[in-house]
Amino acid sequence: MSEKPILERAQRFLEALRQCQVLGIRVHAAGPSDLTLCLPYSPRIVGNPETGGVHGGAITTLMDTTCGISTVCVLPEFEICPTLDLRIDYMHPAEPGKDVFGFAECYRVTPNIIFTRGYAYQDDPAQPIAHVVGTFMRMGKGAQGGRQLQQRIQGGDA
Repeated sequence: MSEKPILERAQRFLEALRQCQVLGIRVHAAGPSDLTLCLPYSPRIVGNPETGGVHGGAITTLMDTTCGISTVCVLPEFEICPTLDLRIDYMHPAEPGKDVFGFAECYRVTPNIIFTRGYAYQDDPAQPIAHVVGTFMRMGKGAQGGRQLQQRIQGGDA
């Protein structure tokens, strides 16, 4: 699969998630096994109004979404893959006034589970705000309730 359809599929999946719409999360880059999303800095993500610091929940949303949508990038066909486990280790606070990027890659795909890892960063990926590992359950392309979402994400070609 070329990178353009992967990017388009990731974008359509992201657009289907209301919380991500509200936060303004957008696709920054997408490849066959990885994804980078951008969480723009805004008053909606501020956790401490006195300092302008980014709320940890916004970073958790970014990273769960990044890991989850990276599963869409690695699979040849759309499948519902809910989060089974997500661990985030925060290294240091995000700086106020700067966008936050989330990178995730799928490093192992089994018939039942997809394993992901990644990090959140601002200016430099070598200076991560947080590290994440996540596991996602493969429900199969015919999973209950997944057909409408699949059609929406794949643009009706499901």
